[in-house]
Amino acid sequence: MTDQDLSRGTGTALWRQIAERLKRDIVSGTHQPGDRLPTELRMAEEFSVNRHTIRRAVAALAEQGLVRIEQGRGTFVQESVIDYRVKKRTRFSENVLGHRREPSGKLLAIREEPAEEAVAKALEIRKGTMVVVVERLGEADGRPLSVASHYFPKGRFPSLPDTIRDTGSISLAMERLGVGDYTRKVTRVTARTARAADAQLLQQSPNKPILLTEGVNVDATGRPVEYSVARWASDRVQIVFEPGT
Repeated sequence: MTDQDLSRGTGTALWRQIAERLKRDIVSGTHQPGDRLPTELRMAEEFSVNRHTIRRAVAALAEQGLVRIEQGRGTFVQESVIDYRVKKRTRFSENVLGHRREPSGKLLAIREEPAEEAVAKALEIRKGTMVVVVERLGEADGRPLSVASHYFPKGRFPSLPDTIRDTGSISLAMERLGVGDYTRKVTRVTARTARAADAQLLQQSPNKPILLTEGVNVDATGRPVEYSVARWASDRVQIVFEPGT
């Protein structure tokens, strides 16, 4: 990318020419998905233009979904969207691995609290019954995909907090506590504006919408074992339902 690549005085705006050049570099693979583009200052120097011109070019690419702009971090080539498949057995790691991405996660918090009405209804327990809440950040190749709140009936799983800390995995913890298999009973999907805390964890703009999913998992007898509320980065994930699988 240099000043020699631009045609000045031809009637085509410089920002548009720069955007087209960056687009060609992205499509050709010169810039790979997840790569960070050079800074505004560096590109302005290379093209011999002002930073406002670079900013317009980058904004045009962002509108096309080719790059994402992260406040304070820079501009990155957009990765492909993950099809998160909701089926009878829905597992985060399996979905991410299916896209040849590396799943990981961070345990944000574990606490106990009285069940609010929505939680109690989903778990088929009385309102006010104590539940274990596990807050977790889900990632693919180190990039945040979701922030999820998982609710479990404490009476059935009193040692769940220690088991999750020990295993680092909800699925492994459930298996250790006698629920070797659990399946999805229902999933609901809505969209909303991200709360400030979620936007920060997902590394996205606060005014960008998120996908919100509510799910209930049940054991082999049909008894609810988990209610989850997950907030997803809408430009990195699309929810795909696969009935009967």
